[in-house]
Amino acid sequence: MRFLNGGILALALLCGVFAQGVAAGGPGNDALHPSTPDPGLAAQLLRQSAPVQVARQDDGIPGWTVRAEGRVVGFIGSTWEIAGSVGYSGRPLDVLVAITPNAVISGARLMQHNEPVLTLGISDADIVAYVGGFAGQNLRAPVDARQDLPDVISRATVSTGVIRDGILRTARTLAIGRGLIEAAGGIDRLGFTATDWPGLLAAGALVETRVSMTEAAAALAGTTPPLQPGDGDFLRLWVGLADAPSIGQSLLGQPGYTAAVGNLGPGDSALIVISSGLWSHRGTDWRKSGLFDRLTISQNGTSFQPGADSYQMIKRLRIDHAPEVKEISLFHLPKSINPLAPFRVTVSATRLGAGTPATLTIPIEYRLPDAYRLPPAAPDVPLWQTVWAAKHLQTGIVVLMLSVLTLILFAQEWITRRPRLWRFGRIGFLTTTLFVLGWGLNGQLSVVQVVAFLHSLLNGFRWETFLIEPVIFLLWGFTALGLLFWGRGVYCGWLCPFGALQELTNTAAQALGLRQVAVPQALHERLWVIKYTAFVGIVALSFYSLHHALIAAEFEPFKTAISMRMLRAWPFLLFVGVILVAGLFIERFYCRYLCPLGAGLAIPAKLKIFDWLKRRAQCGRECRLCETKCTVGAIDPLGRINPNECVLCLRCQIIMNDPHSCPVLKRRARTGDPA
Repeated sequence: MRFLNGGILALALLCGVFAQGVAAGGPGNDALHPSTPDPGLAAQLLRQSAPVQVARQDDGIPGWTVRAEGRVVGFIGSTWEIAGSVGYSGRPLDVLVAITPNAVISGARLMQHNEPVLTLGISDADIVAYVGGFAGQNLRAPVDARQDLPDVISRATVSTGVIRDGILRTARTLAIGRGLIEAAGGIDRLGFTATDWPGLLAAGALVETRVSMTEAAAALAGTTPPLQPGDGDFLRLWVGLADAPSIGQSLLGQPGYTAAVGNLGPGDSALIVISSGLWSHRGTDWRKSGLFDRLTISQNGTSFQPGADSYQMIKRLRIDHAPEVKEISLFHLPKSINPLAPFRVTVSATRLGAGTPATLTIPIEYRLPDAYRLPPAAPDVPLWQTVWAAKHLQTGIVVLMLSVLTLILFAQEWITRRPRLWRFGRIGFLTTTLFVLGWGLNGQLSVVQVVAFLHSLLNGFRWETFLIEPVIFLLWGFTALGLLFWGRGVYCGWLCPFGALQELTNTAAQALGLRQVAVPQALHERLWVIKYTAFVGIVALSFYSLHHALIAAEFEPFKTAISMRMLRAWPFLLFVGVILVAGLFIERFYCRYLCPLGAGLAIPAKLKIFDWLKRRAQCGRECRLCETKCTVGAIDPLGRINPNECVLCLRCQIIMNDPHSCPVLKRRARTGDPA
């Protein structure tokens, strides 16, 4: 066995060399950049027959703006760039998503992925149809009204679930960034309730401040001409956001409101400033300078003085019970001012005197009341939680199977003293594994998932990605614990659907009297090299080219026999058939010599903590019955059990506890000697 262990170590070192080479910039080091749409692809996604121009936009939400004949016909975004979509392998899963100016998804195209699970029975046509199925989704419709979303593909739940989540989040984020829809918790630009002037003041939609002539005279003392104190208004000021119809339409009427907000750009808002009294909030200098220097809007260290290009004069108010006012101004706020956060409007009054000029600043704080905002977004439920809730029945079945198997393994001494119970129990469990777990729930682990896990560790491990498929996650979690407690046999011997298929067909062959082939021990051990070489070779190749590694992973028959339920081209069926025919004569032929997944599980199984399988001092010396009866040849001529090969079938424990089979127990019964 020394040469075998040395070979495995050498291959593992080779795998590490591949990984280091790739990290240093080898052939497998794919650049992590979003895909770029060319005009032809953009026209296809937006269903345009005329030539289009594609322009990159990096400000705010990154993406591309598409124009045809001088007008904007849509926007395109990348799920990798906007939503950060990462697949099962920990690498980018990039889909280009196109939306129309009406906030409708017009098309989507999967541009790049490194998803091994997309090879488990999923054709290119399946993927194209799935991604294209999001076309026509209206992003302005309520989320719970979207009943025609494509369902995730059962044989690639993880990857297609990430694709679905990425497409919807990217499209919505892009639509919000381009001003096509309002973000949750944003300004309610659709709802309208007619309100009078006192109602707006009471609701906080308008805020008011006042400086009397007496207060202004004291603050501007010494200026000329002097101000006369009195109870009159130096400045009475009202400010508010006019975006919400319940505010703007109530103040200006429908025609005035439409004219005021109709030319707002994405992310812009409209501030209405109303004043009366001696002082003007506008002044007259702006006609020459183009800047309203008396007015400043500030927020979190950012200040903005509106210019003539952002100004619109309003002649009169259309709201009931409004006071007499002197000036009404509408200013378009830039993106640097967040209308959903509190901000300050300051009017300055500067007058000259005998000495230095005196200035009076009149600030007013404003925050848009909650009544004029959209309801806040419900907390995003992680995709994996949604999937687990939807698959509670499948999850329950797997948990039940794992619980039964745990009971079997803990109660193995009690069970192995009852051979009939063990035999029928094992056949029943393996039948359930094949038909329910395998063909029913697609619960077949694969070396492909090992490769994906290793790459995710190197490229950014995310628990939520692996949690998307509850059946596979539960199996891998139980298998990982089983490796520490019992070894690789927990999965290979009980939970592997293809292993169950092999053992059940061999059991039927033996029942029909088919003669079994005994492989010589020397050849038996040397044939192990095949599966270990296959495992390390596939892993090493994946660091050079994941695509080629996935092709090499076809060495596993699981995809054909279990995932696709034998519905595949004849070469794959022939491969599976040869393996199963060989397994009729050599029990678990594929498990013994060819399975790269079994080899991958055997390597960490050396860390097994407990030794649950009992042996006697006479095993291998006085008796070799267990060695000859072991279904996978895991017991050597010295009676030792090799945990790398044992599938934990418990047959050796049955023999050891059977007084009619075990020579040691027979002798004890005959001589009365307990030794």
